[in-house]
Amino acid sequence: MKYITKKDIKLPKRNSKNHKGDNGKVLVIGGSEDYAGAVALAGLAALRSGVDWVTVAAPEKVGWAVNALSSDLVVKKYKCSYFSLKYSGEIRRLSDDFDAFLVGNGIGVNIQTKNFVKKIVENNKKSKVVDADGIKSLSMDIVENSIITPHNQELETFLLNSKINRLIIKKIIKEKSIIKKSLLIKNNLKKFLGKNNVILLKGKIDVVISKDKIKYNKTGNAGMTKAGTGDVLAGLCVGFLGQGLSLIQSAINAAYFNGLIGDILLKKKKGFTYLASDMVEEIKRILN
Repeated sequence: MKYITKKDIKLPKRNSKNHKGDNGKVLVIGGSEDYAGAVALAGLAALRSGVDWVTVAAPEKVGWAVNALSSDLVVKKYKCSYFSLKYSGEIRRLSDDFDAFLVGNGIGVNIQTKNFVKKIVENNKKSKVVDADGIKSLSMDIVENSIITPHNQELETFLLNSKINRLIIKKIIKEKSIIKKSLLIKNNLKKFLGKNNVILLKGKIDVVISKDKIKYNKTGNAGMTKAGTGDVLAGLCVGFLGQGLSLIQSAINAAYFNGLIGDILLKKKKGFTYLASDMVEEIKRILN
């Protein structure tokens, strides 16, 4: 088993002559009347990764909540409680102005949001990260140039949506050995991985799977089951992606740093009292 170490980490290079935006611009799409904090955590994590600019596209009430939480995030607000197809064309065109985008955090799961996510992602060659409810809305045949960041249950839904043989799905989901599980995924999802997609499977040991590589990450601890830690991970992924790193390198960096931050906070807080917002604050110390 090849664990990710410091030797596997590559950080984006910065030029002292660069101007605002030269180090990447990222769009975070998500939020709903039930979940306002997810896009804020993801957006701030992306900023902390070093990207120059983050815009959050969210339903209006979510947008105002994000404004209240942070003055560092640009927010584009839409008059709705949940995203629907009505907004897909405008937001997809908006994504063209960014180096990478993230979709799914706090977006909710209903017919409207599922159709919205499909329209945003389908045949979209832009580098992207799909997280949380966004993963549950998609099937493998419409996704390319992406990092998807599922936990086991989200992976199961994604595979069911993709009409993978149910016996194969059951075998993948029930497999306890992380090595066997990752090999099952790699061998049965060759077409999906071949479209320049990367899977970052979250768990006790995270697994980063591409067409050519499997990497295991053991940083992290039991405190990372708290709500919001996955949003931070997704934000780190899209932040590194927006700065020009490859999909696989962005996923490797994000998995390693997200878990390392959790380990540091476990010691600092002397237990599992740390929050996802604490993790965002800790990013600046880790990357330095």
